[in-house]
Amino acid sequence: MNVISGTFRRTTSLPVSLFTVLRTSSVGCARFYCDKPAAVPSPAKSSNEQEVRVRFAPSPTGYMHLGGLRTALYNYLYAKAHGGKFVLRIEDTDRERFVEGAAEKLYADLKWAGVEPDEDPYKGGPHGPYTQSQRYDIYKKEVKKLMEDGRAYYCFCTERRLELLRKEALRLRQVPKYDNKCRHLTPGQIAERLAKNDKFCIRFRLHSKGDEFNDMIFGKIVYFIAQQEGDPVIIKADGFPTYHFANVVDDHYMRITHVLRGVEWQISTPKHIQLFHAFGWRPPQYAHLPLIMNPNGSKLSKRQGDVQLEHYRNNGTFPQALLNYITQSGGGFGRELLEIEAPQITDLVRQFDLKKINVNSSRLNPELLKHFNRAEIRHKLENDPEAAERIVQEVTEMVRKEFSKDVKNLQLSAEHVRDVLSWSLPRIDSLQDLVKNKLSFLWVLPKPTKEKIVDSAVLAKNLATEADVPEFNKSELSRFIKAFAERNHLAFEKLMKALRSGLSGLQEGPSVPEMMEILGRAKTVERIELAAGRQK
Repeated sequence: MNVISGTFRRTTSLPVSLFTVLRTSSVGCARFYCDKPAAVPSPAKSSNEQEVRVRFAPSPTGYMHLGGLRTALYNYLYAKAHGGKFVLRIEDTDRERFVEGAAEKLYADLKWAGVEPDEDPYKGGPHGPYTQSQRYDIYKKEVKKLMEDGRAYYCFCTERRLELLRKEALRLRQVPKYDNKCRHLTPGQIAERLAKNDKFCIRFRLHSKGDEFNDMIFGKIVYFIAQQEGDPVIIKADGFPTYHFANVVDDHYMRITHVLRGVEWQISTPKHIQLFHAFGWRPPQYAHLPLIMNPNGSKLSKRQGDVQLEHYRNNGTFPQALLNYITQSGGGFGRELLEIEAPQITDLVRQFDLKKINVNSSRLNPELLKHFNRAEIRHKLENDPEAAERIVQEVTEMVRKEFSKDVKNLQLSAEHVRDVLSWSLPRIDSLQDLVKNKLSFLWVLPKPTKEKIVDSAVLAKNLATEADVPEFNKSELSRFIKAFAERNHLAFEKLMKALRSGLSGLQEGPSVPEMMEILGRAKTVERIELAAGRQK
């Protein structure tokens, strides 16, 4: 059994707005002020409870990073493994941190990654709207029910009072929390404060008994939330619901059956379950995913450029490679998956198992990303003709853009691009590596150089003859060049330097025999002759 300690969540008193409809509620009801929690009705059953429905509910306060993608992916895999639906909901009630365009970018990132929702704000669905800022009428209706049932109340405490409470608790080395003062206001006091248009928020009345629920990953959890927190704000006075309130209402209305989210939300789950019970609704089942950590053990952050999806897109990471990468952090799959060199989304769906998720956080290993990206390039080139053709076209455009100044000297036939890709598979981490300077010789004819290749005519003739060089590969070429230098009394190092210069115009890069292998017999001979000033 896990017993979780509590944390302090600070609240503020904000201006009166949307929920003025509550002024006409029955504030005089005795149930408002009773310390005894309201009875929990029997949970209501969904008419569609057989269908698994999960959701990914990001806030548009920043762009997608690996932690968010992992949460979305695991929800998607769970839904598909059980024949269910994967829902995207945009939780945009935090207007102070709202980032313009973030919601659209989150959606685009999911589609790029191949984790596409079945229902979302853009294609719609039977349980929309799927953006919280379009659901205010629902929140108004539901919070009114809690007010009338005595499970929620007005709070007029000022920011200054809350700050004094916090400082006093810290001075006494106690857990800072709201003292629930406004629970005990009389109907007359409430009416007086409302008449004066005093600022207020709305709080949910927590019950004091211990909360217990079964986490599908961590097992049984017991948490005494009322000992660690005061009554939480569910409606801010700017009219916006808090995350906790809107989250519960939306999960009910969207018929969410399972919630897979980060372990940082585990401490809030008892609060959410209390809200479900206060409404008489059946809570979903909860599974909390362990944290993904940076390689150095620090937490991922939206502010980190190197964990945002945009970083990987711009650096040539294939979507499936990125998915495979994050599945290695936290588990959820059997050993069978390790036997597949380049797992596809269907493999992930088939082998995903909540019971195999680790409870401990795990660190990212960047070397695995390189491995999976190489494997994905190979998979597409060898198993998917359409994807292979797209890769050839993509590399062609990359080369044209990178070496635009040398456009007249570019070697860019489709056959050459395919040969380069085949040669490069064990040597590159992404397609972008192919246009780095050290590999420019693959595409651009070298400029004239002062280095002269001694006996270039004989060398070119020998290389062009299969009798002299039967197999045009690295090992055979290495043997041939050494024998040629000895037979013609040439300094081997000087010959290699001249060949490197003539073949690539570079001072470093792959070995000379390796350059020859990838260029092929015809292009190697052509460049040696060009270097000697003898155009074919």
